[in-house]
Amino acid sequence: MQGQGRLVALLAGLIALASPVVGDAQQKPAAPPAAYRPGLGDLMTATVQPRHIKLGLAGQQGNWLYATYELHELQEAFDRAAAVWPTWRNFSITEMMKSVAKEPMAAVGEAIKAGDVGRFTTAYGQLTAACNTCHQSAERGVIVVQSPEASSFPDQDFRALKK
Repeated sequence: MQGQGRLVALLAGLIALASPVVGDAQQKPAAPPAAYRPGLGDLMTATVQPRHIKLGLAGQQGNWLYATYELHELQEAFDRAAAVWPTWRNFSITEMMKSVAKEPMAAVGEAIKAGDVGRFTTAYGQLTAACNTCHQSAERGVIVVQSPEASSFPDQDFRALKK
């Protein structure tokens, strides 16, 4: 009798071990999570806005090497936002950025190349106005961009390096 009890216990144990495996084989595999797609506002706040601010601060300080870098980074931030959100509601973000920001970005680049703070200030103001035009066109006129009056990056020095 003792042998039969062991056999029953062994069979019960094997059935218990096999049950989760059989159950798992019958379940469908979980779908992979959806790819993260940040909102357009998230992209603007996280990538565009800091680049706009840093570009303005670098230009105010006449740090042309760094302003060149930030202008490039700002263009890339615009490109990424348009890639993720080519259309938002019924607005073509791609076309709006091209039509509104292309000329002011070029003017900022020319002012940087010339190393002219006055030209930079004017061109940067035009770029900032273009941002506001885009916001107004997209029915987001409540978002008003301005030239930075102070740095929101206390751990960064925007002055040109001394040679």
